[in-house]
Amino acid sequence: MKIDAQLAATVAAVIDEGSFDAAARRLHVTPSAVSQRIKTLEQQLGRVVVVRSKPARATEAGEALVRLARQIALLEHDTVTAFGLAGEGERGPRLRIPLAVNADSMATWFLAPLARVAAAHDIDVDLHRDDQNYTARLLESGDVMAAVTSESAAVGGCRVSGLGVLEYRPMATEAFVARWFPGGVTAEALERAPFVDFDRRDALQHDWLRAHGVDSWAVPRHYVPASHDFAQAVRIGLGWGLIPVPQGVSGLVDLGGPSTRVPLHWQQWSLRSPLLDALAAEVADEASRVLAPL
Repeated sequence: MKIDAQLAATVAAVIDEGSFDAAARRLHVTPSAVSQRIKTLEQQLGRVVVVRSKPARATEAGEALVRLARQIALLEHDTVTAFGLAGEGERGPRLRIPLAVNADSMATWFLAPLARVAAAHDIDVDLHRDDQNYTARLLESGDVMAAVTSESAAVGGCRVSGLGVLEYRPMATEAFVARWFPGGVTAEALERAPFVDFDRRDALQHDWLRAHGVDSWAVPRHYVPASHDFAQAVRIGLGWGLIPVPQGVSGLVDLGGPSTRVPLHWQQWSLRSPLLDALAAEVADEASRVLAPL
């Protein structure tokens, strides 16, 4: 059987927008039309493709349809651009580019290359923020076309290239060090000194503590799940924390020891696309200026 591209695009719209009503507004049709398209596709395939939850989510079959819809849209955009099929004086079709990136890259270097690409191409960037250890999963599900990830092994259907290393230093204010580390940064002091944790999926601070012989789960911590606010929390003395070197460490005291190094890679669909390749080139160029070599 052949899968209707419009029906696949409707599934992608529902997943992107989170509901049938929101997808209808994006597609300029009625919610009943969206519902009928999804029902038709499910009848054709003999399986459910969208879980009617809040927000709506794709089943395994739905994920395959989302990937198909995104690939068709990307190829259509590249073709229209290459052949100049937009009318005279008109801009080409806009394309939504979903990307996955870790919070610290977004806060320190990743937005600049996106701005350069958006200035040259009619795209709408849709960023999905997650830990670098989890962004590759969004590629597998079809939620994104490319991702900054810590995984060097290519996800199925994708190609991978190294970007560089994001380095972190353990930092705190002078007053915090004077209070909590008067005798130096020892294991005993680290067991008592509160630290700033990004979220419950972030392992950087925990790994650093374990490397110093400390059970990280027994240490007081403050959860601050935003990169800028995380750094600000350290700067005002809420706790110590690992700060990305590109984010700047002025006014803070380095707790010492080797840097924590997080290798980053770029994974994107293997589908050959001038637009995705232009994006990859800009990302790699920026990474070479900001990140340490792999």
